[in-house]
Amino acid sequence: MLRYFLLALGLTVLGLLVWHIGPDKIYEAASRLGPLALLVVLVPSFLMYAIEAYGWKVVLGPSAQAIPFWRLMAIRTAGEVVNMTTPTAYLGGEPLKAYLLKKYNVPIAEGAASVVIAKTTMTLAEVFYILVGIALGFVLLGTGNSAGQTVTAALLSVGVLVCSIAGFVYIQRRGLFTSILSLVRKLRLRIGFLESKEAHLLSIDRTIQEYYTHHQRAFYVSIGVYFLGWMAESIEVFIILHFLGGPTSLLSAFSIGALAVFIKGGSFFIPGSLGAQDGGNVLLLQAFGYSDVTGLTFALLRRFRELVWIGIGLLCLATVGKGATPQEVEQDTSPTA
Repeated sequence: MLRYFLLALGLTVLGLLVWHIGPDKIYEAASRLGPLALLVVLVPSFLMYAIEAYGWKVVLGPSAQAIPFWRLMAIRTAGEVVNMTTPTAYLGGEPLKAYLLKKYNVPIAEGAASVVIAKTTMTLAEVFYILVGIALGFVLLGTGNSAGQTVTAALLSVGVLVCSIAGFVYIQRRGLFTSILSLVRKLRLRIGFLESKEAHLLSIDRTIQEYYTHHQRAFYVSIGVYFLGWMAESIEVFIILHFLGGPTSLLSAFSIGALAVFIKGGSFFIPGSLGAQDGGNVLLLQAFGYSDVTGLTFALLRRFRELVWIGIGLLCLATVGKGATPQEVEQDTSPTA
């Protein structure tokens, strides 16, 4: 029930933003873009999806050799559409990825381990990307005004995130599901589902621990690959602002892209980050000297890109997930859910 309330609240906020700024002004700004410009705007996101699929391929190991890259990218895109459209902290589609890998003879333990590790390397790259963006924000905006205070608050928030990710990696090395089971037993809780899947969960733990022990180079390579994928966000920012006619630079585009990712991540509990992401982007661009019209048009163009990829993701889900039932997905991926 809460997610529907948050969705309605997000729609209301977005509607109020459009009404306050003026639909005619937004239409005038958006009308400067033709069909060709809209296609160009989509290029960085395609590059981002392809690079991030390769980042997953790196940690998947030998099993990835049996899966064509375009198929692996389709599986990841299918999982991401679930992440984008459900209020699950961008984690809801991860079990689905592991299940779809099983259809290509990848053991579920190995597939689930690759999903956990890939999510970790992607998040580490994201944190580094945000930190670089915050540093550039300090340089470009200074620290004496409200924009500088906003960047400082973002830096403190990212510091907490860094500690959380470091703790998550530490727990993985000790045994992610082993730790969960141990905690449940210390609390004297009886969860039949976890107990019945204990052998399966421990198998995933062993696979993750073996990866961290013997494949550290691939782990760091995956982080580097994902960082390149995040940088494609900044290319998209630069292209959109260029077509909107606003002056921009690669450094400011990098900082705006990184801080926009931070805003989106901070509103994960709202379906599609609706309203929060859009309002945050307006405030962010205002801090960099852009008008509110440019800020909201920028936000709506990024929504356009998301809608396109939701459509592509649904097509991928229909293709690679053909024949799968919800019960099968839940049964085969429940240990990683």
